[in-house]
Amino acid sequence: MKQTNVGVIGVGSMGYNHVRIYSELENANLVAISDMVRGTLDNVSKEFNTIGYVDFDNILQIDDIEAVNICVPTVFHHDVVMRAIEAGKNVLVEKPVASKLSEAEEMINAAEDAGVILATGHVERFNPAVRVAKRLLDEGAIGEVVTANSKRLGPYPPRIRDVGVAIDLAIHDIDIFNYLFESKANTVYANMSSKLKNCEFEDHAEIMTKYDSGVLSILETNWLTPYKKRQLNITGLEGIISVDYGNQTVTLYKEDNHVENIKVENKEPLKEELRSFVNAVQTKKQPEVTGTDGYEALKIVDAAMKSAKDKTLIYL
Repeated sequence: MKQTNVGVIGVGSMGYNHVRIYSELENANLVAISDMVRGTLDNVSKEFNTIGYVDFDNILQIDDIEAVNICVPTVFHHDVVMRAIEAGKNVLVEKPVASKLSEAEEMINAAEDAGVILATGHVERFNPAVRVAKRLLDEGAIGEVVTANSKRLGPYPPRIRDVGVAIDLAIHDIDIFNYLFESKANTVYANMSSKLKNCEFEDHAEIMTKYDSGVLSILETNWLTPYKKRQLNITGLEGIISVDYGNQTVTLYKEDNHVENIKVENKEPLKEELRSFVNAVQTKKQPEVTGTDGYEALKIVDAAMKSAKDKTLIYL
């Protein structure tokens, strides 16, 4: 099987998992990694027997590397991605695609001009339970979709210091709504605030989004819950689809108390995401989650934050 040479920039919590998976993937060859923290870099380099650089430019200068994964803090996404694109590398950048919509737009245009791939790391797209839910919707299992609600709750992660819960967690569900409904959002209304003393950004949010298709989505997310909960319910005129992201289960509820546990083949979503990205690089096709997909999710989060700040409905 053909292998694509890859590099990973930023090997902290999420980046470490990218390195781990690339060392296992049959269609990828991990060539080098980079991290500004020397201790982290040395430990990961040693564990996976790969070259490590403090300066990520060293990775971009390796001609044999065709693709890079960028897992640095969100505030650095734009600068690192633009440098990678200028170096002619195909890029997968962790969500959110950028800190600002203007930055995301610049990245998308630069990738198109350079003829390279820009993918956004919205990992829940590759959750097999989400894929099953999408299939059920496409088959009309619950008829016309009316509403969807999600809960993405858990404790505060101290490692997240540059963004709040909306852009860190809510954006997952927003992207899933966009994917499932295949429709544009037209209005957004949100409430957000911060209660935790050690968090300078919002730590809980409730976001309501209306789509052109008529679907209304409501999501709740926070860093206040002592346990993790990742759940999605989609209500149609003929039933309900219930998804547990963490357990990768899907339950279909129909009339007359009919309940069906739909078969889901459990897989590691991140491994499926990275395998898909490498396949896109090899076939020179659009990735399953594009830079534009990342932009659309970020646009809704951005509108939600404005709505919460101004206490008003935002029209998109």
